[in-house]
Amino acid sequence: MAEINLFLIFLGSIGFDLLIGDPRFLIHPVQIVGFYIKKISDYLINNFGENKRILLWGGFCIAISSIGISFSLGKFIELSYVLSRTHFFSGLLIFFGLSSCIATKGLISSVKEIVELLENKEINDQNERIIKDRVQRIVSRDVSSSSKKHLLRSSTESLTENSVDGIFGPLFWIFIGIVFMKFSVFLPGPLSLGFSYKAISTLDSMIGYKYDYFRYLGYFSAKIEDFFTFLPSRLVLISLPLVSSKVNEYGSIIKKSYLDGKRYDSPNAGISEAIFAYISGIKLGGESKYNNEIIEKPIINPTGDDCTEGKINLICQLILKLQFLWIIIFVLIYFIISSLI
Repeated sequence: MAEINLFLIFLGSIGFDLLIGDPRFLIHPVQIVGFYIKKISDYLINNFGENKRILLWGGFCIAISSIGISFSLGKFIELSYVLSRTHFFSGLLIFFGLSSCIATKGLISSVKEIVELLENKEINDQNERIIKDRVQRIVSRDVSSSSKKHLLRSSTESLTENSVDGIFGPLFWIFIGIVFMKFSVFLPGPLSLGFSYKAISTLDSMIGYKYDYFRYLGYFSAKIEDFFTFLPSRLVLISLPLVSSKVNEYGSIIKKSYLDGKRYDSPNAGISEAIFAYISGIKLGGESKYNNEIIEKPIINPTGDDCTEGKINLICQLILKLQFLWIIIFVLIYFIISSLI
């Protein structure tokens, strides 16, 4: 019975995230793990910045400890829920915990806010600073000298890449945890895997870079994130065309997206950006500034249009449609497994 309730809590947490997002009165788990990562990372950089070996293995310890603490907390709450007579309090923790792992409303709202500013505001010096500040919050590149065209591309690339890290990756691993707990309450469950994946994603976004100290400090974090995002990104690749108007071009779009996407350094970011680019008919990639260095990213969909406010709104709609499709698939798989056990 508790396992069935866990699945209902999961569905409810998705709805809560879509409607409310992250409540302001609660401390987000990412803030806690982010504080821990920053403190340890700063200590290692400040004291051992020239020692590549210490940075490498220090980064390994940061990654394993962050993931381990997140997993253990999630597992403790899961066991409290399943093994206690009254499930209300621990069930509430699971509900809010799972909702915090999914970032649909937060991600889409952030990008739509940028779109509205670009559409409705006269671009003067003050408004330009506001817009660039909003874009800088969701991207790691330097947009201080970006044109409107580049701001739109940067926002689109962040939206398409983070749709996997922030939405479909967590959904996938949370559902895997629910299936695991159908077999044993002592296996990794939805909250332990959800918290673990958010820790992995946070590690990668904070220290998983290929410049300066982070080349060594974030090496293991980046590799772990690549591994755990590999399957979700491929599932997005093969399922997104099903909710689009280009479903009749299914095979060719997947092939083009895969070929363009695999040219990226990241085995996952390029794939997720490419499938959204081909479905929405836009061109991504090109020149971007990182840490005072100009990086030329491979072009995705070279014959596509430039990013526009309308294209970003289309991508947001595709994300919501795909999430709904995934929920339907999860429900079907869950009840098939339940009928077989």
